[in-house]
Amino acid sequence: MRPNKRPLIILLLVTLLLSVFLLVACSEGGQTVEVTRVVTQEVEVPGAQVEVTRIVEVPADSAAATNIVIPFYDEWVASPHNDVEGEPFNHWNEEDPAEVPTDCAKCHSTPGYIDHLGADGSTAGVVDAPAPLGTTVECQACHNQVTLTKTSVVFPSGIEITNLGDEARCMECHQGRASTVSVNQRITDAGLDNNLDAVSEDMGFTNIHYYAAAATQYGTLAKGGYEYDGLAYDARFDHVPSHNTCIECHDMHTLEVKLDQCQACHTDVESVEDIADIRMNGSLVDYDGDGDMEEGIYYEIEGVRDLLWQAMTAYTTEMTGTPIGYSETTYPYFFNDTDADGTLSEEEAAFNNAFSNWTARLSKAAYNFQVSKKDPGVHAHGGKYIIQLLYDSTQDLNTAIDTPVDMTAAHRIDHGHFAGSEEAFRHWDAEGGVVPGTCAKCHSATGQPEFITEGVVTSQPASNGLNCGTCHNDVQEFTLYEVPSVRFPSGATVTFGERDSAANMCLNCHQGRESTVSVNQRIGDKAPDEVSEDLRFINIHYFAAGATLFGTEVKGAYEFEGREYTGFNEHVGVFNSCTECHDTHALEIVIEDCGECHEGADSLEGLRTIRMTDVDYDGDGDATEGVFFEIDTMREALYAAIQTYATDVTGTAIIYDAHAYPYWFADTDGNGRINDEEGGFASWTPNLLRAAYNYQDSQKDPGGFAHNSSYVLQILYDSIQAVGGDVTGMTRAEVRTFDN
Repeated sequence: MRPNKRPLIILLLVTLLLSVFLLVACSEGGQTVEVTRVVTQEVEVPGAQVEVTRIVEVPADSAAATNIVIPFYDEWVASPHNDVEGEPFNHWNEEDPAEVPTDCAKCHSTPGYIDHLGADGSTAGVVDAPAPLGTTVECQACHNQVTLTKTSVVFPSGIEITNLGDEARCMECHQGRASTVSVNQRITDAGLDNNLDAVSEDMGFTNIHYYAAAATQYGTLAKGGYEYDGLAYDARFDHVPSHNTCIECHDMHTLEVKLDQCQACHTDVESVEDIADIRMNGSLVDYDGDGDMEEGIYYEIEGVRDLLWQAMTAYTTEMTGTPIGYSETTYPYFFNDTDADGTLSEEEAAFNNAFSNWTARLSKAAYNFQVSKKDPGVHAHGGKYIIQLLYDSTQDLNTAIDTPVDMTAAHRIDHGHFAGSEEAFRHWDAEGGVVPGTCAKCHSATGQPEFITEGVVTSQPASNGLNCGTCHNDVQEFTLYEVPSVRFPSGATVTFGERDSAANMCLNCHQGRESTVSVNQRIGDKAPDEVSEDLRFINIHYFAAGATLFGTEVKGAYEFEGREYTGFNEHVGVFNSCTECHDTHALEIVIEDCGECHEGADSLEGLRTIRMTDVDYDGDGDATEGVFFEIDTMREALYAAIQTYATDVTGTAIIYDAHAYPYWFADTDGNGRINDEEGGFASWTPNLLRAAYNYQDSQKDPGGFAHNSSYVLQILYDSIQAVGGDVTGMTRAEVRTFDN
């Protein structure tokens, strides 16, 4: 039965209970006021009566007036949470009945919020009854016995975010009221799942509602934006550990941004408006394609939103003959731009001119457009997530319009270390968002600092890519963690020298996870060409550039017994480490410097033309092609030899897919394709495993031709021989030393 909430206002002058409640509720001293502003509201619930304390006006000359200390009273009373004349707390004054309805009361009244919490004895998680008019967000909304232990919030998507602190109180309301789930449900209800461009009167605009900052910050973990099928999105935006929640960045009573604390790192910020100019070193692409790589993320979002608006107006013009218009302040926001002049007049922005020719495709795009507008702090809360939503909406509309919006210069995601939407960081979301210790060193923002300082890595929370604190032990001075040397999977320890701690830090992750040592341990004393059920494929892992660069010193690839291999690939003094050849943050090769010595090497394609000798390693008769192509041809020869060996020696055909675990599959029907029913290859012999390991090694370091071409060519050549391939006409690369 729904509780009958009958407010009985009882003035309390001075009570010990009230004093204790207020003083415990806030941790610092408050303001002595001459007006008692505290009453209890007696609420009847099934089987009990509960008293809820709230603040009300009592005239200063009233007999009930008394002095009382209310902590943070002055800060709160002037805040938006106490905007007594504002629309958020007065919208229902002229309604009949004059009350705050259940679907609004949680965030637009104190009794409603308390009801939602279940702090009044009602069922938690729902608002059971309309709330009376006349309250704002008052002290007891956030300070009560339930909020003291509140650690989770359920978003409109149905996803529960757990392990929260006091910011959970903010997130209950600043989460929006819609999500990917509700937009999809509306499309399904309209019967448009398979007809995205059909105009339907059953389709309409879905509004996320206002100030959904938590939905922005938590990204795909909450799915507050509309996320398109098959695409990955950024997760929770990680700032710095000390300023990573609502109440760490905003004063919890005034709600204002703690600007002075921003200025500790962002020294150019003099006002809240200046926050729009902030752009971090993890944002090194031109998202909106306007050529400006210095503008703040706020302006990048505006630029990508403009691209989406172009697509929306083109789409609606083509679909209905009348382009859509938008008014940020007028419900229902989207209207017919009847004169097609790109703006809305007062007559056009009227309810009777609301846009009604909705399709499912348009509703998705319009929802994301609104998401980007209704959190004014999107650039600080989770700008990359918003950029992805806008970018994807534009691309989706582009598939349905005659003249697509040009997106060639725009970018959806960042470079690898800061591409929080990608598999390297999102792999563990379905597993509770915890990265196990075996992966956390390189696949979480906090793993490497723990490894450097403690020598071990424990499980870490999944992160949105790496962040400043991953490499910098002081995010104000930007000093680096000290890494004098690095131990590789083979047990070897190497270093670029203590002067280059940054490059050594790169080696902590870009070293692979296996080596000659681990492959030999797996093989043991098994006969070279006999199938063993004890063998399985061993994967070196990805981007093991350090293993390639140091060659035989760390034995990252499989080195065959009795053969000699090149060690560290000495380049030239000023370009001899990770950070000397790659931009530290963008990771891109400093190509302009390469061209000073290598003619024509002014692009990635140009780098592939570089060769240092006139030896025809791959035996194709071309001794002028870049070493990249020498390696590529020899790799193709190894793959062919592996396939022939597998069929002839093991009786099972083998096929490789660089993007699908476990990479090597049994081609049981021999059609040269991986079918759904074909599983991983299991008929391994020691020689086949060695060759397959080296093939994978050469694939997973795409820069192997530059890092140590001699070493890569050697392992490919030896692997071809190990599986009986023909090396006639090929030349095994010379073993280079410092002198040659």
